Amino acid sequence: MIIAIDGPAASGKGTIGKRLSEHYGLPHLDTGLLYRAVGEKVIGLRDGPDFEAAAVEAARDIDLSRLDAERLGSAETGQAASRVAAIPAVRQALFRAQVDFAHQPGGAVLDGRDIGTVICPDADVKLYVTATLDTRARRRAEQLRAAGRPVTDEQMRNDLAARDARDGGRADAPMRQAADAHLLDTSEMDIETALRAAIAIVDAAVARRQGG
Repeated sequence: MIIAIDGPAASGKGTIGKRLSEHYGLPHLDTGLLYRAVGEKVIGLRDGPDFEAAAVEAARDIDLSRLDAERLGSAETGQAASRVAAIPAVRQALFRAQVDFAHQPGGAVLDGRDIGTVICPDADVKLYVTATLDTRARRRAEQLRAAGRPVTDEQMRNDLAARDARDGGRADAPMRQAADAHLLDTSEMDIETALRAAIAIVDAAVARRQGG
């Protein structure tokens, strides 16, 4: 079973993806970490040919077994990830690794921004997890402050708005809800409520496929 989860930053998709993988006994890949790992390598470089060349080289050398979520969790790395994700050659370099991960024996859970539309258009279940911008900004700011990284809700709101614009406006694999994805708005949900809703969606989708 392949479960594809898409949505903007701080919507809860990563936590939901991890918890679904535990619930169903499937491997999980937070594909955003791939782009964060690439972005980390080019922080400080200005946009241009040198930036793109360095990003593509980093993408080709990516190692899925060495992705450190804690190290890659800064707002600066998130911004860099959004920049490199807009480069078609970077996306192409990471494409095969994601497809192979999804189609391993037994399936997998992947979350990102183009999983249901590009990486796994044939996924058994697709979810699009979202929340209001203010809710997402508050969540991410609280997360960063708890990790000792001072940031205001307003700073985080501006950061996420800029990322949303880049991710949704890029020409190659823009962030959008797949036509057959189930919408899950977590604005008024805690993580346990959101997880129960996601499990209900997956179980219902599986039951429909088995019944058909």
